[in-house]
Amino acid sequence: MGFTFVKVRVYSLDMSRYEDVELLVDSGALFTSIPRSILEKLGLKPIARYRLRTFSGEVVERDVGGAIIEYEGRRAVVPVVFGESGDAQVLGVTALEALGYQLDPVTKRLKPVEFLMV
Repeated sequence: MGFTFVKVRVYSLDMSRYEDVELLVDSGALFTSIPRSILEKLGLKPIARYRLRTFSGEVVERDVGGAIIEYEGRRAVVPVVFGESGDAQVLGVTALEALGYQLDPVTKRLKPVEFLMV
């Protein structure tokens, strides 16, 4: 089984600044996790602090805020975890759905899906 990495563009909420970031696609993760240093460089600020369970089962507390993420020309405002040292950099399912993509388990690539209004 392989891993899928994608390059996304992360924008400040006013879209005046951006950074390109490579993220591991993790359809089992709810949130997208991006290093705090990148999010702060974009002027983004946390709005909440959540207790989150890691892949290893450990419970950690992390700041969460919002960012605009772009992949292949599609943009969406998504919740992002302000990742700390050692945290995985991942594109979670909330961002995938907001951007209109899903991970194809056979090809290990993202494929666009139809947006449903219901």
